[in-house]
Amino acid sequence: MYDIIIIGAGPAGLTAGIYAVRRGLKTLIIEKTAVGGQMLYAKEIENYPGFGHISGKDLADKMGNQARNLGVEIVMEEVIGMDLKKEIKTITTRENQYKGKAIIIATGGMHKKLEIKGEEEFAGRGVSFCAICDAPFFKDKIVAVIGGSDSAVNDALYLSEIAKKTCLIHRREHLKAEEVGQEKLLERGVELILNTVVEQILGNNFVNSISIRDVKTDEIKKLEVNGVFVSIGVVPSTVMEKSEGVEVDEREHIVANKDRETNIPGVFAAGDVTGGIMQISTAVGEGCIAALSAYKYIKKPYWNKK
Repeated sequence: MYDIIIIGAGPAGLTAGIYAVRRGLKTLIIEKTAVGGQMLYAKEIENYPGFGHISGKDLADKMGNQARNLGVEIVMEEVIGMDLKKEIKTITTRENQYKGKAIIIATGGMHKKLEIKGEEEFAGRGVSFCAICDAPFFKDKIVAVIGGSDSAVNDALYLSEIAKKTCLIHRREHLKAEEVGQEKLLERGVELILNTVVEQILGNNFVNSISIRDVKTDEIKKLEVNGVFVSIGVVPSTVMEKSEGVEVDEREHIVANKDRETNIPGVFAAGDVTGGIMQISTAVGEGCIAALSAYKYIKKPYWNKK
């Protein structure tokens, strides 16, 4: 029996764990892949307060170690079932079953896909969703990054250090990324291809080109590339929670109020799974609020009487 069970060990989940144990709550974090979440995909982080420059992995390691040292229990297991409607919640993994008085959902999301021909066919054979993971395979080759966000720009900057040529393709006239990142693209010689969408990914055993279309002129042409890195955001991982009655919005993000409460008593949500501004600092703030709200729900302190 735990006071709080947190699903997901990204910045929101780790922060929630840190605040929970500091309030004397027995706390468990369940993570199916690796501690750090989306942070692990960032080679360079320059906008997290207190760190002028740090890699996503290093920041994830620091957060994870801090949580463990304070007493947060972290297990690497995949959640396959949950019962959230009873007063005592039950979380089932492939290995175990855990019970808790409150649940914090911080599952983040999965990488969005282009949903075009060739994307699935060449996954792992030229199509990638993680530049940090797969960049070494494209040393001295030609690569294209698809997207216009900070993540896409960071991927392009990282790849520009390894690939022979890097281009960034975005469907609109302007990128959404921070201006600082856009300036670095120019400095690194990354080619910007704007107002353009990818229609198809082509190749034999591996990717050798993509078909792109100018959205203003409808002109279609072929661009020779060896790798395609898709960086168009994430979709929330909420299928299981939705089936348990947790309210989601039209984009499948969990609906949570300012105190990170969902529509089910004792169930809270924080981080990318709730939408909003998807930044590490935002996730950290929401994780803090979720933990303190869960504390109030469990302990019902005298100073929280309404």
